[in-house]
Amino acid sequence: MTGKLLALLLLTSAVLAGGGMYYMQVHGFYYDVVAQPGEDVVLLGTGADAPEPITYTAFQAIDADSSPIRYRACFETDLTAADLSAYQPVENAEPLTAPGWFECYDAVAIAEALKSGQAQAFMGTKNIHFGVDRIVAVTKDGKGYVWHALNNCGEKAYDGTVVGEECPLRPAAAQ
Repeated sequence: MTGKLLALLLLTSAVLAGGGMYYMQVHGFYYDVVAQPGEDVVLLGTGADAPEPITYTAFQAIDADSSPIRYRACFETDLTAADLSAYQPVENAEPLTAPGWFECYDAVAIAEALKSGQAQAFMGTKNIHFGVDRIVAVTKDGKGYVWHALNNCGEKAYDGTVVGEECPLRPAAAQ
């Protein structure tokens, strides 16, 4: 009887620990981002130093403090391709996946839209965190998506390569 009780206790503990780890990875670290009109969706104009806000509606976003690249957002805009041509495009943008429960953001569909020309990616904000850029993609029908991606400096910094002079100084807390 003691062996069965011990096995049941061990099995229950393993199931609870596994469930807890799953929850923490998929749900636990994320929080909803409170919309800040005029700040949530910005694009960097071609040749500009600072990004400028664009018009948008239906904004939804999630983020996590555990990583600078966990930010994901969805929105709608009435800007046309001609309006967007004033902003800096990003070539070969690769959207990062989001948790399955964040239903408005589908990285596979966004990647296919970018590849087929149904969407275009733009630079939102350079170095929103050290080595991380905010990328904004807009489809021809006005659906928009935002994610963070490592830039060249971030890739070097996080893989251990010497960063070099072309990168901004890394904040003291992150070194």
